[in-house]
Amino acid sequence: MIRCTFAGHRDVCGVQAEDITEVLEEIIQYTESPIECFVGGMGKFDNLCAAAVRLLKRQYREKEISLILVLPYLQKRINVNSAYYESMFGLVLIPSILEGVHYKHAIVLRNRWMVEQADYVIAMVERKEGGAYATLQYAKKKKKKIINLAERKK
Repeated sequence: MIRCTFAGHRDVCGVQAEDITEVLEEIIQYTESPIECFVGGMGKFDNLCAAAVRLLKRQYREKEISLILVLPYLQKRINVNSAYYESMFGLVLIPSILEGVHYKHAIVLRNRWMVEQADYVIAMVERKEGGAYATLQYAKKKKKKIINLAERKK
């Protein structure tokens, strides 16, 4: 099993779903293993990543590719629009380590959990501040394979 997660600023610009698709295709082409992609669902970059994974699921039907939405806490939108989320994601989960954690800290812990699960961290981190930057630093500390699209754009 190959696992990927994503880290990017909420308001990224200069990156398209095609850029993310290209990176994922590089990973997909060299493995026969199933691929799980964890996405946080909290901004433009996460939406682009989810769209890229969905596209690859359609293009590579012979590959076992799954898209998992990882939430930091229970959100009303999931219950209200459950049919939508069931159609867009293979699974929606809240890691058990987040039970009882304050909602602001839960986002940080959720991001770390996703990094810990991942073999690859695909990022779009341009600024040395914020949650995406902290997540990328954590991935470096954990010695994950990191592909930062911001560096490819230079």
